[in-house]
Amino acid sequence: MRILHTSDWHVGKVLKGQSRAADHIAALRALVDVATAERPDLVIVAGDLYDTATPNAESTLIVTRGLSALRKAGADVVVIGGNHDNGRALDALRPWADAAGITIRGAIGKPEEHLLSGTTRDGEQWRLVALPFLSQRYAVRASEMFDLSAAEITQSYAGYVGDLIARLAQGYGADTVNLLTAHLTVIGATMGGGEREAHTIMGYAVPSTVFPSSVHYAALGHLHRAQSVSGPCPIRYSGSPLPIDFGEEENFASAAIVDVTASTAARVRELPLPVATPLRTVRGTLEQLATLDTGEAWLRVYVQEPPRAGLREEVQALLPKSLEVRIDPKLMPGPGAGKAEHARAGRSAGELFADYLGQRGHADEATVALFHRLHDEVMHS
Repeated sequence: MRILHTSDWHVGKVLKGQSRAADHIAALRALVDVATAERPDLVIVAGDLYDTATPNAESTLIVTRGLSALRKAGADVVVIGGNHDNGRALDALRPWADAAGITIRGAIGKPEEHLLSGTTRDGEQWRLVALPFLSQRYAVRASEMFDLSAAEITQSYAGYVGDLIARLAQGYGADTVNLLTAHLTVIGATMGGGEREAHTIMGYAVPSTVFPSSVHYAALGHLHRAQSVSGPCPIRYSGSPLPIDFGEEENFASAAIVDVTASTAARVRELPLPVATPLRTVRGTLEQLATLDTGEAWLRVYVQEPPRAGLREEVQALLPKSLEVRIDPKLMPGPGAGKAEHARAGRSAGELFADYLGQRGHADEATVALFHRLHDEVMHS
């Protein structure tokens, strides 16, 4: 059978106030093109369809249209909830999804609901353990957590996940293609740069040994970088279909196509996906920035100029797609700055403010003058 594995869409993501809706529509259209060309038997979306637990109407429309289009391409579609998703809200879509031929498992329910089965066009039987993101609060009862050390909590979470997978895997068949999808962090995998750190490290990381050797392919979501992970079975993160923020600009946007049978090892092809609006970090003086051709990319700019009022606006006039403008860290004062502070006693607010700016490398006459004007307005109003 053939599987299209994708995850971490993060529809609804706003980057420094800029909507990514057009980029997400383009990314999902590219996924549908892959499904149309590759004709998978099964599409697995391994969590984090949304960037927020309270998606707006536009985001819901983008996701539901994307899932419907994948289904219309001829494949079975299975979706699990991620840590950014509201699992219960996803499950509320199940009547619609069932009617559309899409299977959703947004949150942990009865164990028997998380072992799915199906048949390919060629009559091949498959079974899939579908495990949405599992919060530590759910996995480890609060009364237990108060009595456990951090290491013991980690062990308890990993143990619960492993026990749940082992229980569900008992439903695998000897002559079926046995699959697993989950939204979690595996120890040894590499973060992509934009994940929610609290849900990727410490108590939320599990060893690859939680996956039984009877799994023919484990399709994971949560980490945004496409990668395989060593373990007792083939384990892979598909990565996000587009970079989520500037920490991921070097990530390779892709989806995974997997060919596997009950008696042969999984063969994975990583298919690149076009990114409608790339993310790019640039550095330089105003003069250097003025010479750059950055195309349609959204920009993070490290400007190599002394801090002053209006500098951001000057950069954005040169590079209108600058979403983030920072002073290059190399120009910031070192840890020894500010040791020679003047005494506060007997000094005006304006003098103190000017010293404060100077100690932090932001000395600028225009900013000080603006402070004096605002301070006078407040004091005499």
